Amino acid sequence: MVAAPVSLAFSHSSLRSLASISPLRLPPSIPSYKPVLVLRTPSSRSPAASMSVEAPKKSPDAFLLDRKESGLLHFVKYQGLGNDFIMVDNRDSLEPSVTPEQAVKLCDRNFGIGADGVIFAMPGINGTDYSMRIFNSDGSEPEMCGNGVRCFARFVAELENLHGMKSFTIHTGAGLIVPEIQNDGKVKVDMGQPILTARDIPTKLPGNMNGAVIQAELVVDGIPWNVTCVSMGNPHCITFGMKAYKAMEVDDLKLEDIGPKFEHHEMFPSRINTEFVQVFSRSHLKMRVWERGAGATLACGTGACAVVVAAVLEGRTERICIVDLPGGPLEIEWREEDNHVYMTGPAEVVFYGSVPL
Repeated sequence: MVAAPVSLAFSHSSLRSLASISPLRLPPSIPSYKPVLVLRTPSSRSPAASMSVEAPKKSPDAFLLDRKESGLLHFVKYQGLGNDFIMVDNRDSLEPSVTPEQAVKLCDRNFGIGADGVIFAMPGINGTDYSMRIFNSDGSEPEMCGNGVRCFARFVAELENLHGMKSFTIHTGAGLIVPEIQNDGKVKVDMGQPILTARDIPTKLPGNMNGAVIQAELVVDGIPWNVTCVSMGNPHCITFGMKAYKAMEVDDLKLEDIGPKFEHHEMFPSRINTEFVQVFSRSHLKMRVWERGAGATLACGTGACAVVVAAVLEGRTERICIVDLPGGPLEIEWREEDNHVYMTGPAEVVFYGSVPL
């Protein structure tokens, strides 16, 4: 059960029909706490754009995050282009407050909160401002997540009550990541340098161009595909199509069938994230992704970065591209002067809540 207060974003047209909703009922384990239901429009956080059964003394968002009941996990759900995460304030410890097994239950879309993963905001190490860890919806722990790090930046800014342009240094399993919140609310992230050497990705496919795997043949379920492999701190296999075809219509793919066969292919000892890409122009791509540990998702930030790197290596695009994902577009730039990849895109609050562990 999610304990109040819960803040949900609705369109203006939905508010009238929702005004009759009864207050949420809370478990008896929470003493002297009056239920609050807040319906907030996505376009504004001002009191004039909100409805409440009973307004708390503090804003409902800060009120919830400040509470420290034993046995309850307070969280904020964020999404970046539909790639959604349960964000946890874990700044008092480098040990996650949720186990991988609990993360699986929390991410369940029928019996839990529903998410692609749980992200923990932790104290910084090695001189960084913060550390970030993630548990996927299957309980595995990836090195990093591009959409997740944008959500992380917005979450930290909310926790610290920061406004305007802000940047952070974040320690991740993929190394140092530096996101910057822009004035328009989007987050630009320095994702670092791509890793191209086959053994470091890792893949058992032999390097065919100075140790890199570029337009190599990978046989999946008896069908040869052209693939390029890139690591953005986590491993990616990018394909623009089968060897027998010059182009691919990504919307025609049965991703749930082919995705797992790539993910668990023997050529990828740590499993693999796979991006299927369609080229519209030298600055416009479309991709669908099968994520290691999460399956088909609406967006993958590191995947979009890897796609542009692969497209440049294969001579298909320039270094600045718009990448369309099922959840929306990301702007990706692979700068020649520093060899870093930069990703810019949105990160937005979905709702606030509490759940017993």
